[in-house]
Amino acid sequence: MQYRNLPNVNSVLENDAIQEIVSVYKREWILELVRETIDQARKSIAEGNECPTVLDIIETIKSKVAFLSVQAPRQVINATGVIIHTNLGRSPLSHQATEAAVAASAGYSDLEFDLANGKRGSRQYHLQFLLREITGAEASLVVNNNASALLLGLSALSNGKEVIVSRGEAVEIGGGFRVPEVMEQSGAVLRDVGTTNRTYVRDYANAMCAETGVFLKAHASNFKVEGFTAEVSISELVDLGRVNDIPVIHDVGSGALLDTAKYGLAHEPMPQESITSGAGLVMFSGDKLLGGPQSGIISGDRLLVEKLSRHPLARAIRIDKMSLASLTATLMHYLKGEAESEIPIWKMISADQDQIRFRAQKWQNCVQVNTEIVPSKSAVGGGSLPGETLNSWSLAIDGESVLGGAESLMTRLRENVPPIIARIEDDKVILDPRTVMDNEEDTLIDGLRRCAI
Repeated sequence: MQYRNLPNVNSVLENDAIQEIVSVYKREWILELVRETIDQARKSIAEGNECPTVLDIIETIKSKVAFLSVQAPRQVINATGVIIHTNLGRSPLSHQATEAAVAASAGYSDLEFDLANGKRGSRQYHLQFLLREITGAEASLVVNNNASALLLGLSALSNGKEVIVSRGEAVEIGGGFRVPEVMEQSGAVLRDVGTTNRTYVRDYANAMCAETGVFLKAHASNFKVEGFTAEVSISELVDLGRVNDIPVIHDVGSGALLDTAKYGLAHEPMPQESITSGAGLVMFSGDKLLGGPQSGIISGDRLLVEKLSRHPLARAIRIDKMSLASLTATLMHYLKGEAESEIPIWKMISADQDQIRFRAQKWQNCVQVNTEIVPSKSAVGGGSLPGETLNSWSLAIDGESVLGGAESLMTRLRENVPPIIARIEDDKVILDPRTVMDNEEDTLIDGLRRCAI
């Protein structure tokens, strides 16, 4: 009996609300959604549920269309205080880097065309010069991310050979990415030496054999081992490799081109330091502390870089034109000495605490519920500087003073347009101005007025 109450496809399709949708989207697609929704209703009835009404079915279809029609990923306001927030897209780009990406994609470009001679060119050509000036490397190659960079390096230099790495550096980072598994995919054979907490240069020396292809040193970007520890410096490893004609790959992780110690943080390994120490290849991300788009940068010895660039995998993981353009613009900020003023994450890291507190007070004056300005900690995030924080000030909204409590307020903030992402501590909703862009402030205040009720 329940099945008889199910509307047929045509009756739903001819509904005025569905016809409005058909006027915007392809009729074939909407027809398929109608059939799919009615089929789901039929299955629900078979499971003992009530037959949905025509209005229920129409609302389901409208919800599906609305969900699929949303621009993704959506822009959000990051008020968490986590500067490089992996779940929120890591490093925001500078205005110049964004404009460069748009310009590269809105029309044609000289991506692989040499304007001087009218022949085919290389998309890596300009970046080579920029990275040489910034890192001091003889040559560079840019791919789509740092995991790809490591995969390419091992595939080109140690396929079928052993890669010697400290046991404490054969790590897993975000998303289940594991160094040993990358080695396996590259065809290299893992030879881990030392112990989890202590490795010496003699461990590498004792493990060397005729099958050794590479020494690998990987920076533990997202955790720290403290206490009874010892690790081999890149200089020591380079010296051992040079004597035995074994190249050294150094994965420094986050691509810190500025000294993080200047800002009261622990010192993060810098690509320039590894190049100066003589590492054959230095690999780092473009979208973490470098502050650019997703990319993996390989800098170092010219002959080694050329070997990687000729490997078949290099084409499969090459950087796209939009990322290439925005990375170029980001690197220009370093050449101009304007990273702190133009690259968003460095503006956040170097932000003045008094100015942060002033912004939090400005937000406080715009809401009518119980709030206070509290000292807080901002994290660098993004698998960079684990455990390191920056002193900050935040607006704390008392959960007991808002409709439905702290969790309900968090839901309303996420449903705001654009969504506002905050955090909860001790039943208080915490919003840290450090990670809110200047041009987002008015939008955030409007959202707080609507949501904090």
